[in-house]
Amino acid sequence: MLLSVVAQASDTVRATSSRKTKIATLAELVRTAGPDELAQVVAWVSGELLQGRIGTGWRTLTGIAVDPAAAPSLTVAAVDRIFGDLAATNGSGSAARRREVLVALLGSATAAEREFLLRLLTGELRQGALTAIVAEAVAAAAEVPVDLVRRAYMLSGQLPVTAVAAMTGGATALAEFRLEVGRPIQPMLASPGATFDGALGEFDGDVVVEQKLDGARIQVHRKGSQVWVFTRTLRDITSGVPELVQLVAGLPCESVVLDGETLALTDSGRPRPFQETMSRFALDPAPRPPGATSAREQEVGSPVDDSVREMGLRPPVVASTRDLLLHPYFFDCLHVDGVDLLDVPLAERRGALVKVAGEHSIPALVRPDAEAAAEYFEAALAAGHEGVMVKSLSAPYAAGRRGRAWQKIKPAHTLDLIVLGAEWGYGRRTGYLSNLHLGARDPEGGEPVMVGKTFKGLTDVLLQWQTDEFPRHERARDEYAVYLRPELVVEIALDGVQVSPRYPGGVALRFARVVRYRPDKDPADADTIEAVRAMLG
Repeated sequence: MLLSVVAQASDTVRATSSRKTKIATLAELVRTAGPDELAQVVAWVSGELLQGRIGTGWRTLTGIAVDPAAAPSLTVAAVDRIFGDLAATNGSGSAARRREVLVALLGSATAAEREFLLRLLTGELRQGALTAIVAEAVAAAAEVPVDLVRRAYMLSGQLPVTAVAAMTGGATALAEFRLEVGRPIQPMLASPGATFDGALGEFDGDVVVEQKLDGARIQVHRKGSQVWVFTRTLRDITSGVPELVQLVAGLPCESVVLDGETLALTDSGRPRPFQETMSRFALDPAPRPPGATSAREQEVGSPVDDSVREMGLRPPVVASTRDLLLHPYFFDCLHVDGVDLLDVPLAERRGALVKVAGEHSIPALVRPDAEAAAEYFEAALAAGHEGVMVKSLSAPYAAGRRGRAWQKIKPAHTLDLIVLGAEWGYGRRTGYLSNLHLGARDPEGGEPVMVGKTFKGLTDVLLQWQTDEFPRHERARDEYAVYLRPELVVEIALDGVQVSPRYPGGVALRFARVVRYRPDKDPADADTIEAVRAMLG
């Protein structure tokens, strides 16, 4: 298969807002791929590489000026071999050798292929082909139920592996996937809950209420004396967390798979900032498998990618990082001593959890009354946690899915910030000014200090309004964005802020979303950079 076929499918998917068209396009691509190309193709249209990170940063790629090829000649197999060579290139002189390989690759690519490669290699393959859509495309191509594909993906943790099984062995091969101790599975995800009382009432009180920790998600596996520790994105960090390995090795069982969070604590027992916990993970040199970049880690910037190194930036340095002790708080048990528990209710899984993890189980209330639940919520906030989780005791473990069975309840944080610019949208937002650049006020009267970007929370009405209004405040533009005079104020909800070298103020917003514009406020009324930094706690 020629790379141009993949690039064309990617362009088609990016250009349409129709989920049906996306799935049909990708399904045809999957059907067309040969047995030795299928894994690569599925990984690429999901925005990933089979090799994980291969040491190609944005500055290196965009700095290569070569004329495009007149006609397509690159094959999927050839490009995959080049990615393998790049991943294996290290040591003295590796930067020059890597650049030489990239110059040859991009010089052999047509203009359309080059654009696809640049997006793929910089993590900017913005075509709307999330793994959920690719999974549906695989099911359509293989003519098997999509639920079988989703479950096999959940258990394998790798969509390319699942796709190969579906296309070569059909439903029979997919049904053979089982939870395997030592192989991570996709974690179950929570949805934001509107209100605490609403979440409790939705399940008629048949819930467990847990502290919502500002830690790092972990999944631990143990078989006999062998222990594995994986991140939320299924990255193996076992070698970097010996204290967790020792703890899990001492649990009263022969085999177990536990889901939980880990975080570093202050001497007083309060949680340290999320960035400090993540700094332990950043020290681990193990490469990421495909599908290993989460939204949270993209925002945190850990582990540090090559583009950050190229810009001369460093991750936030935490004193004595290796001395920060990680404490685990397990909240689910997926397997114990040969018995898989994925499909049993949480009430049963929690019984197994308490039995095997004991004091390392997360503090929780089971079927609390309203008064006890409210007191628990206030106590969690007072202890420095984000809020609480409300979980249905009757729900199975829906690995890899975000549903209503788990709801996170956190107090809302908002800031009034200045709009510095907006990027042109893509997909269904093509033609609209979308992704906002946000700044805090400099109390000294200087230019606003950029603290983040967001496209979340924008309705169709707001998108249209921005596209019409922003040119009236324009100070400059390029092909990607329109930059504004500091005149518009917008109210932003966020989960908090974090230390970040990415922006000049040294902080960045976490999970920011638009609430509303504030025409009643002038830029002089916007929150200051000090107010933003104060949210670091």
